[in-house]
Amino acid sequence: MKESHLPIDLTNSSALKLKELIVSLENEINKIEKKLLPFEQLLRSAIADLLVEEREFVILYKQQKKAKKAKRLEQKRRGKNYKETTGLKVIQKQKISLDKENLKEKKRLYKEAMLYVHPDKFSMKEAEESLATEITTKLIEIYKTGTFEELQNYHSYIFSGNLTVKIGKNTVKTGANNDENEYLKSEVIRLEEQLNKLQNSYANKVLNEYKKPLLFVEELKKYYKDRIFKFKKRTRTK
Repeated sequence: MKESHLPIDLTNSSALKLKELIVSLENEINKIEKKLLPFEQLLRSAIADLLVEEREFVILYKQQKKAKKAKRLEQKRRGKNYKETTGLKVIQKQKISLDKENLKEKKRLYKEAMLYVHPDKFSMKEAEESLATEITTKLIEIYKTGTFEELQNYHSYIFSGNLTVKIGKNTVKTGANNDENEYLKSEVIRLEEQLNKLQNSYANKVLNEYKKPLLFVEELKKYYKDRIFKFKKRTRTK
C-alpha cells in the first residue's frame, strides 16, 4: 500500500489522529478503486461503439441547436421593432480585482513554500530529501490544479512545524489560517467526499448489489440505444 504523502511530527496528537484518519480513508478508496476501475473499463469496452455514436449525435444536436438560435436571432433583426443591443456588458470590477489579487498571492505563497522546502536544501540528508520531494510534488499539484484556499492551507501546513522536514525556524507568517492542522482537516474532507462519491456511484452499486454484475452491460446497451434513437429523431432534417 502506498504511504500517505503527509509526513508529520508524531508528538502532535491532533495531527497524528488526522493522519491516521487520512490513511484509513486512502486505504478504503484504494480498495474500492481496485475493484471498480477494472469493472468500469470492462463496461466501457463492451459499449464502446455505442458511446462513440451517442457522442457524435450529442455534438450534432448542439450544433443544430446553435444554428437554430442564430437563425431566430437573424429573423428578429429583420423585424420592425428589433433594436440592436449596444454598449459594453457590465463587468464586475471588484470580482476581477479580487481574482487578480488571489492569483498574485497564490504565486507568492507557492514561491515562498517552494523556496523553503525545495529538495536541494536537503541533498545531504537522503530521508529528508525524499520527504521534501513528496511535499514539493504535492505543492506543485495544488498550485496547478487546486484552489487558492487549498494552497493557503498547504502553505500554512508547511510552515506549521508539523512536518518531519524542519524548515528553518518556521516563523514565516502566512496571512492565511494559522491552524497547523488546517490542511490535514481539508484533506480529510476531500477524501471523505471522494469516498462517498465512489460508494454511491452507480457502477459501484451494480458491482455490489447485482448477483451477476456483467448483465448490467445489456441494460447499458438498451439505455444508449434509446438515447441514440431519440437523438436521431431530434437531429433529423427534412
